[in-house]
Amino acid sequence: MRDVLDQIDRWQGEGKQVAVATVVKVWGSAPRPLGSKMVVSSDGEMAGSVSGGCVEGAVAEEARSVLASGEPKLVHFGVSDDRAWAVGLSCGGQIEVFIETLES
Repeated sequence: MRDVLDQIDRWQGEGKQVAVATVVKVWGSAPRPLGSKMVVSSDGEMAGSVSGGCVEGAVAEEARSVLASGEPKLVHFGVSDDRAWAVGLSCGGQIEVFIETLES
């Protein structure tokens, strides 16, 4: 969380809403460890990381939905090892990410 605190402070100082996405569960191999965080502003800006690649874009989209509704959300991403190799990734694995709004 420390890596995104300055960004959160800046966005909130600019009057923007902020959503926080946190990796809460990991199965198998994952690029980022449990507890990794990414923040998304109401303007769609992002900081931090929960995974990488296309997952980050999907998490940002879900975060914008959470900002609009105010309702937290638990999302699941994963791919089998066989499927990962088929598309050129080095490992499979699954993660769950909890996304919530951050009160200023």
